Amino acid sequence: MRQLPALLAGLSLSASAFAATPSDQWTLPVNVKKLDNGLTVIVSEDRSSPTVGVSVVYHVGMRLEPKNRTGFAHLFEHLMFQGTPHAPKGVFDTTITSGGGWNNGSTRADFTNYIETAPSTALEPILWLEADRMKTLDFNPATLKNQQDVVKEEIRVNVKNQPYGGFMWIDIGQHAFQKWENNHDGYGSFEDLENASLDDVRAFHRDYYGPNNAVLAIAGDITPQQGFALAQKYFGSIPARPTPKPTDFSEPLNTVEKRVQQSDAHAQVPAIAAAWKVPERGSRDQAPVAVLAELLGGGDASLFYQGLVKGREIALNVDTMFGLTSPWEYNGPTLMTVFALYKPDSSADAVLKAMDEEIAKIAQNGVDDATLKRVKTRMLADWNNKLESFVNRADTMARMQTLWGDANVVNKIPGWIEGVTSADIQRVVKTYVVPTNRTVIDRKPAAMLAAEKGAANTNAPAGATK
Repeated sequence: MRQLPALLAGLSLSASAFAATPSDQWTLPVNVKKLDNGLTVIVSEDRSSPTVGVSVVYHVGMRLEPKNRTGFAHLFEHLMFQGTPHAPKGVFDTTITSGGGWNNGSTRADFTNYIETAPSTALEPILWLEADRMKTLDFNPATLKNQQDVVKEEIRVNVKNQPYGGFMWIDIGQHAFQKWENNHDGYGSFEDLENASLDDVRAFHRDYYGPNNAVLAIAGDITPQQGFALAQKYFGSIPARPTPKPTDFSEPLNTVEKRVQQSDAHAQVPAIAAAWKVPERGSRDQAPVAVLAELLGGGDASLFYQGLVKGREIALNVDTMFGLTSPWEYNGPTLMTVFALYKPDSSADAVLKAMDEEIAKIAQNGVDDATLKRVKTRMLADWNNKLESFVNRADTMARMQTLWGDANVVNKIPGWIEGVTSADIQRVVKTYVVPTNRTVIDRKPAAMLAAEKGAANTNAPAGATK
């Protein structure tokens, strides 16, 4: 987002992996229309509140930014809020907030999204503003320099001067992936950010911010007919623009474990990130891996929390993540990462051994019915709770349409979760969650590493060098 935190039509899916939607599942209305210029419009009507949520998702993110311009997709997201010839800097935010609304944006590996929520009476100004910046921006040196400095400061705050510095999603990918598209730092280097030019900005907007590379979703107090008419009114005259063909950034699973040790000047206790490459989007194994991640590290009842924090008492916390997105929102090589702070009197080896022991139990015995039901129930509750919000609903539908080519995936995911069996969990554990497919970073406080090095030198035999 403007402050990053802190993921096809006709695709054939295995029926055994993705079960039918349960009869009591909450089904959201999904109405889709494509305008002549290629813009896909989604409307989900819900009259329970006189408000709307709006999302515009562009099919470009960190994975598609120019080489030698790391962080450019994120920088460009910031520039989208800096004004146009018709709506100077500040007008976008002021117009929306003065009408009782809220807005933001974020950059991910495979998409960039811009979201707003407001009273339904404010919908037309929001759509005008979004269409206006889809047409063109106010390309000027002062704005570019200002936002380069803003993003650099964001990196200082969130990475360079922050304990652990996002190593569990920035650094881990640099070691786990082979191709530049997948392994570079999406936040960007200062040098690359400073070298971004106005020509780069103009070309990026021209190539990736046309209507044919975007999805507009509106959820809330509006009918499909009204939504489609407003989309045509404000976006219909924007011409389609050619979009560059993406490179092949696919990668196989890793075959050799990778281990890295890092020093952290700001951390007080050591931490570990262990990551495994996961199946491609649409694979029959995608839903089982999503459920597995929740089973392993989803909350205090998870196997890793109970086994490492409560049982062995070697870790302080455990969490699982899929980079900066969810297990449903990626369109290229992605990692399931386990992040944990561990006690200084323990070690990364001890934490990994404990994880492997818990994983081995699943591979050997599967998951009992009660545990699997608990995990699925929690996932379904989280999914439905998120979609209560109109802006989250619009944004999720826009993301699904962008990545899957089908906004109705929003209604299919609960059934996919329900369809996961113990045998599915065992299969994906044995296929993906194995040491040869694992990348590990052991991140230790700088003082701790210095003390270990000093102790090693003290204990070395006379005449030996370390």
